Order: sequence, then C-alpha cells, then structure tokens
Amino acid sequence: MTHLARPLACGMALLALAGCGGSDNDNDKASAATPRQTLAITAQQDFTPGVSYGQVGAYEQVSGTIKGELDPNDPKNAIIQDLDLAPVNDRGMVEYSADFVMLKPKDMSKANGVLRYDAPNRGNILTMLSPAQVPGDAVYLERGYVMLYSAWQGDVPKSSPARLTLQVPTAKNKDGSAITGPYATELIINAATPVATLPNGVFNGSMIPYAPVSLDNTQPGFSLARRINEGDPKEAIPASQWKFADCTAAGGANPFPGTADPAKICVNGGFDPRYVYELTYIAKDPKVMGVGLAALRDTVTFFRSKAADTSGAANPVAGRIRNTIGQGTSQSGNAMKTFLHLGFNQALDGGKVFDGIFAHVAARQTNINTRFAVPGGGGNVRTDHRAFGQTAPRGLSPDYVDAVAGRTGGVMKRCSDTGSCPKFFLGLSGTEFWQLQGSPVLTDALGTTDLAQPSNARVYYYTSAQHGGKSQAIGWNPSSSVYPAGSNVDFADTFRALFIDMEDWVVRDVAPPASEVPKLADGTLVRPSQVAFPVMKGVSWPVGGVATAIPAFQYRALFNSYTLLDFGPLYRPQDESGIPTIVPPSAVGKDYAILVPQVDPSTGLAKAGIRSVDVQAPIGTSLEFNYVATPGVTDLVSLTGAYFPFHRTEAARIAAGDGRPSLESLYGSQAAYVARVTAAANDLVKRRFMLQADADRRIQAAIANPILP
Repeated sequence: MTHLARPLACGMALLALAGCGGSDNDNDKASAATPRQTLAITAQQDFTPGVSYGQVGAYEQVSGTIKGELDPNDPKNAIIQDLDLAPVNDRGMVEYSADFVMLKPKDMSKANGVLRYDAPNRGNILTMLSPAQVPGDAVYLERGYVMLYSAWQGDVPKSSPARLTLQVPTAKNKDGSAITGPYATELIINAATPVATLPNGVFNGSMIPYAPVSLDNTQPGFSLARRINEGDPKEAIPASQWKFADCTAAGGANPFPGTADPAKICVNGGFDPRYVYELTYIAKDPKVMGVGLAALRDTVTFFRSKAADTSGAANPVAGRIRNTIGQGTSQSGNAMKTFLHLGFNQALDGGKVFDGIFAHVAARQTNINTRFAVPGGGGNVRTDHRAFGQTAPRGLSPDYVDAVAGRTGGVMKRCSDTGSCPKFFLGLSGTEFWQLQGSPVLTDALGTTDLAQPSNARVYYYTSAQHGGKSQAIGWNPSSSVYPAGSNVDFADTFRALFIDMEDWVVRDVAPPASEVPKLADGTLVRPSQVAFPVMKGVSWPVGGVATAIPAFQYRALFNSYTLLDFGPLYRPQDESGIPTIVPPSAVGKDYAILVPQVDPSTGLAKAGIRSVDVQAPIGTSLEFNYVATPGVTDLVSLTGAYFPFHRTEAARIAAGDGRPSLESLYGSQAAYVARVTAAANDLVKRRFMLQADADRRIQAAIANPILP
C-alpha cells in the first residue's frame, strides 16, 4: 500500500509551485504568500463527435489536474482535521492534486453562464450525459451548461483511467513519527472465501486502506469477531485463526496463514458469508482527508472566477461563468451536505462557492473530516449502525434543536453565520427512509413535530422510489431476496425538471415548487408499525426460465434504526470531525425517531411526495424496500426495492386473492391507460416536476408498450 507523504514531488511536469524540499510539519512559520494553483490540461477532445446540442452546438471534453496549496494558518481551513500535522513545502503550504474532467461548449460564447459541478461517487463519474444512454440528459448541454467533475475523496485508487483521484497528504507527528490510532471496519462477505480485502465495509471495498501499525495481531487493540444479526452475541475469532495476509493462489497453493499482507485478512477455514465480521486494529498514517473539501472549494472557485492559474495558464472557461450549481448523488450527495455544513461554501475571498446545491438521494453526511476517515458507508439493518456519518445534524435550519443529543445548530448554521448559504435542494427516495434514517430531516429528533425548512431550502420526496430509481430490468433470485428486486418508479425525469427549477431559482430568482414530503400533520409520515399495506399476491415471475409464484407479501416493519453514539472526548459529533478514541463507538442509550411514508391502502404506493407517472398511472406496486432471503438473516436488501405487478384481469386478481386493483379494473383499455399517462405527464409539467420533452417520451412509451388490448 502506498502512502503519499509528499503528494507533489519536485520536478513534476507542469508543476508551477515554487520550491520543493521544505521541512515537513513546519507549520509554525508564517505563510509566505497567497496559496498557488496550477492547472495542467492533459487531454482535450471532441465530446460525442458529430453531435450538436441545440443552439449551443458541439461540446468538447477537457481533462487534467488542479494542483494547489492550502494555508494551514488560514481560519477558513482551521476545521480540517490534522491539517496542522500535514507536511508543508518551503512556503509553509500544504499541497494537493485533484483530477478533473470538464465538458464545455466549443464556442464558449454560447455557454449559458452556469457551471454545474457533479461530485464523483467514490471517484466515479456517474453520468457523462451521453445522449445515446440517457436521451433526456442532453437538456443540460442544449442549455449551454459547463459540466465539471473534480475529485474530492483522497482514498480513491487509480484503478482505471476514468476514475478521478485526489492526492492528499499523510499526517505525521511533529517529530516526524507515524500517527497511530484505533480503527474498525465491518467485513461484508458475499461469498465463501479465504480472504477479505481492506478496508471492506459497505460500498468501500476498493478504497485505499489504512495499514496496521504491526502485522502482529496478538497486540492490544487487534481483534476479529463475527455475528449474524445486529444484537447477536459476538463470536471472537482467536488471533491464531486469522492474520493480516493473503491466502489465495492459483490451485489453492497458498493456504492459511498465507503470505503477510497489510491490506488483506485471511481466516483459517475461510469467511462464512452468513456472518458480519467486525475487525479492529491500530492503524497508522492517517490521510488528511478533509483537504478534499478545501480542494473542491478552491477548484470550483478557480474555474468560476480566475482568468489564469499562478503560472499564467488560462482558465478554459474564464469570464464565462456567472453562476455555479453543485450536485451530488448518494455518497457524493452526503459529501455535498458535509461541504456545506463545515463551512466550505464560503470561498477564500468570502464569496460563495456554489449559488445552489442539489443533494440527491442523500439522507446523511459523510465521514471525511475525522482521523482515519473512510468517506461513505451503507445502511443495512444488521450493518453500519456504528459507522461515521451518523452524528452530524440532519436538520437543515441554523437554529435546529437536537433533543436527543442536546445540541443546537443544523446543516446551514455556518453558512448562515457567514452569509454564504446557497439555494438548496434535498431529494429523497423511499430507501432513504427505510434504510438511511432519512426522516430526521423532516421532524424533530423525537418524531413528534414536522420541521419548518429554511426559506432557501426545498425537500422533495420521490414517491415509492428506490435509491437508484427505476430498474433497467427487474430480476428475482429467490435465494437473495424474498420478492422480485427492483423498482418500476422512475425519478430521472423528476430530477431533470428539478435541476432546471434550481437553475431558474439561482439565475432568474424564480422560486421553485414548494417542498413535497410526507408529514406527521396529515398522517402521510408514520411509525413503521403504522404502515397499512393492501394484500399483495403477485403474478408468477420467470426464475431461470421457469414460471415461479411470487410469495404473498408479508410486511415485517423492518427498518434501520438510528442511535446516539459516543466516539470519545476528542471527537466532535456536531461536526462529524475530530479524533475518534472509542472505536467502535459506544451506544449512549438514546435513539432518534425513524418514520416512513404511509401508503395508499388500495395500491400500496406511497401517498405523499412527487407522484411520478409510474405512481399516478401504475402497473404494479413498487415497494421502497425488500427483505434478504438468507435463512436466519434479518436484513433489508441493500438500497433495493421490490416489485409486485398488478394482475391483468379481474378474474386473475380475484382468483389470486389480491387486494389491489387489476389493470383491467384500473384502466379498462389501452386507450384509457394512455390517457391516464398523458394526464399525469401533463400535470407534472404544469407543476414543474417534469420537462415537456420527458412528458412526450413517457406518453410515446405508453403507446409503444401496451398493457391491455
């Protein structure tokens, strides 16, 4: 494993930072000058050659790096954990280097003045707006946006050329020795195997891990245990039966204890995928991960307002950007909330970095500013309860009161104090309620009162949607999920419309639609035990080419709880920052209320929120959760819903004993179904939750895919 003690070495091409070889950790001397930034464009090519985007015309793709400096003595950087222990150059500055990709009109005079930043998810660009893949997404290029993707996460490996990485420094003690501390992770094993790769955990298996201070796992602070469900007694695995090692080789020629490897865990007899394994050890060399938030701040500021970098290299969009909108999805949406919460939307010159931020399917914050940070996690019932990302406030308002923790101040407290708050959208699918503890953004911590959101914020719930939106194909492996896995509810068209609403708000001061969320006051937000589903007995489903009966739905009121955690006195829970000393953390014995959307007793689809075409003109019930089918395991399928199609005829529905309507009773004919789709699409366009082009596509799809004679 490679640790970056000095992320920018002397002699690197295109490096315009003056002087190398300064004393590490020499943060006591005053900064010599303004932090420098150096732009290096490594590739420039046509984007989708031969494609012209409306009046804007052709686009080009620009790729490269931004190398920059942070002043450890600047108060705007003071919140960054361990910045004072990062190596500095001879100017007293901390260095970083961030990959970026930009899409821009070839003729910048046709750009609309809006720079849209999309935060990569674990280094991955979620969409490059290819019209061949997602036709509707071409709207952003047709409107003349400059699209920017820039790295913010410092533990992403360069495992593929397309992955955007950020080099951040490694913290050291003042005497140059390694910093050590407790570290814990859950090992989630999906198939029987002799070895697990670190850091593992939910969704973070490919990140660069933190090395143990020693490969001797008999030392204090080192342990491996396993359990099946949350709350089950833990079975300790003796140190003699596991090692930091790789015990895989062709033909099984490298059995336990294998070959020593600080990035892998080998267990004698192998890992059993029924279990969750809890690993703790003393780690060394923490990355100063919070540098990524400052790098994002300064990178966007550069493209927004600078004519050239320190060496004189021109900003390719200089003078053409008037407004900036930041967007993140899932883990990167959580990161955008953390960016805002920790005060990084205030640029070094005091202005705003982003005029608008859209955090999409992002219920929590992320672990980026703690010692030994691993940004992002998951949210299953039997895993991740003690992960970072759980302690920062969910409430948005500056004066939010957390009665469970006894703290005040919400996500917008710092930006409110500095006048740097952006317009803000938060989008939630149903998964965020059931698995990612989303309801505390809507109610007080005890779940007794609906919260009033700040005037600069809107919260939108995508009715009956799963985390990833509509599934390209709904499949069913009965050994993995109890019910067919996926969702028939789309929110991609809703997101596009909302993003244009955000543009209107930022650029033209046209207020967006009011928040659309479930509420306590009208009974659409309830305790899980109060949800009342209809009887659902689905039609048969092809499994391996064989028609298989879907089991009748049995509601279990299973959801992910949310408890108050204690990581020790050096950890700052309000800021999701600091040095955790109690690892894993201890539960304080207080829980936040978790509420979920109430459903329609006829269709099983949720009552509140933005009801898409698929909800207003349904052909089945999309549930916002699914149950793991493994015997003895109590869990929700990760971030995945379930689907129960309606019976086509009344006779089939009655024969099955299904309590929901049939397609025949709902619509009567294909023409009536198309009429319902048309009415729903037109209603959504009128309410600014769908663009006309998307409405036209949905109507044509209904015509082309008949559900009734």
